[in-house]
Amino acid sequence: MQKINPIILLVLSTILLFCERNRIEKKEKIKIGFEKKITKKKSKKLLSEKPKIILTEKNVIDFFYNFNRQNIYNKVKISTSFGEIIISLFDETPYHKSNFVYLSELGYFDNTYFHRVVPNFIIQGGNSDNIETSKKRKLIGKYLLPVDAKNNIRHNRGIVSMPSSEINNPYKLASPYEFFIVQKKSGAYHLDGNYTPFGKVIDGMDVVDLINSQAIDKREAPINNIKMKIEVLK
Repeated sequence: MQKINPIILLVLSTILLFCERNRIEKKEKIKIGFEKKITKKKSKKLLSEKPKIILTEKNVIDFFYNFNRQNIYNKVKISTSFGEIIISLFDETPYHKSNFVYLSELGYFDNTYFHRVVPNFIIQGGNSDNIETSKKRKLIGKYLLPVDAKNNIRHNRGIVSMPSSEINNPYKLASPYEFFIVQKKSGAYHLDGNYTPFGKVIDGMDVVDLINSQAIDKREAPINNIKMKIEVLK
């Protein structure tokens, strides 16, 4: 019988030992959890706080009635790349005020845009073309708010008001996820009675003017996105 060369035998033994060691180490890594890369990542939170209830046409008035009784806050701060806008909210429009505070506390407005700018008239915000915004709306609920025209608050410069929904809405019910600020120096009194003013800019009208001066396309959408973040001042 032919003898195996000692050098070849040593090489083969080394290779077998190396392979076995790799097999053991790989098994041990899986056992102690080193292979976490294969696990699915947790999805990002869409809202800073999960809604306790999904709002509908049937429960929204009762919900905001109770929310208003428990809520004592009446100021919010809108932060943009152009500066900050401070808004004082009216007690005379409790449902619309509560809606705005509630959505702000949930974080709905964060990363939405001032998506519509009408020169020398208004700036409108609360929407975006991001899928995140539609997902937030789905989590919060589908509802409209009635127009409150009995408070006799007029659409002066700096007034914050709620636009009406354009879908199947003969009574001009308010779209709760959006708002507009009157920028026109002489006011926009032709809007009185059809829309609900629920707040007023008390600081930052220079920022409103600056946003209103931005370049827009044919749809009245700013050429460059104007993102916002809204914080309830407590």
